Amino acid sequence: MGAGRARQVRGTQMDVSSMREGGLVRRFGAVPAALLLALFFALPLGALVVSAGVDHGSAFMRLAQDPLVISAFGHSLALALGAGTVSLAIGLPLAMVLAAQSPERRRWLLAMLGVPLAFSGLVIAYGFILAFGRAGFVTSLLAHIGADPASVGSLIYTTAGLVMAYAYYLIPRVALMLFPAIANLDHRPLEAALTLGASPLRALIDVALRELWPSIAAAWCLVTSIALGTYGTALALAGTQINILPLLMYLKLSDGQTDFPLAAALSLVLTASCTCVLALGECLARQRRH
Repeated sequence: MGAGRARQVRGTQMDVSSMREGGLVRRFGAVPAALLLALFFALPLGALVVSAGVDHGSAFMRLAQDPLVISAFGHSLALALGAGTVSLAIGLPLAMVLAAQSPERRRWLLAMLGVPLAFSGLVIAYGFILAFGRAGFVTSLLAHIGADPASVGSLIYTTAGLVMAYAYYLIPRVALMLFPAIANLDHRPLEAALTLGASPLRALIDVALRELWPSIAAAWCLVTSIALGTYGTALALAGTQINILPLLMYLKLSDGQTDFPLAAALSLVLTASCTCVLALGECLARQRRH
């Protein structure tokens, strides 16, 4: 009886201790993340707002009247939409293929998909130059079968080439985001639609894609916002030949220029654009859930 009573007391003490620890985690577990968010997001953002607001915010007026900024915004938006759409068009079928694989093969495929995410934008850009540049390996092979190496080699330095380079590391993001949703999809409504006479394509569109729509919208908006703000890959591939917002910001802060209010205003515009794209994805997903 004494030993059993002692075990019961120890068990009660452990339960009380675990409850206290759980309460501490619930109360203070977000403090480290909040500190990091304040130090590395809120404070820099506040500094940008202060710098852009100098002279009653005249930097924003100069941005609105600068045709170079308007052109850069249009090119950035087109590049981001193209890269996001291409990445989704390839990443969604890839996620479906992943969900249909055996666990052993799936592990290998997931490991391979993670490789492009481990490289920086500069490494990816240099890899594309070595493969598809004017003296690249693929360009040389195509030249042997009659292609013009000057035309093929210059493609990588255009907006289409940037879309290809961006898609290289955005496609794995889409596949890794959509794979869990597809793997956990309830197949019973899909089977019911097929049993009632729907074609496989019709059942896929009317049943499966309706359930996956929030995840697809979130994935598209995420990779589109990443493409909108990507800097290193564009700088290594195109330098300053393509007028997009990140490279225009680079020009405003290089070559001895000291117009920091204009650069801060441009940074806020780019941040707001990326935030709007992410908010669009959240709104679409929320409407579908309701």
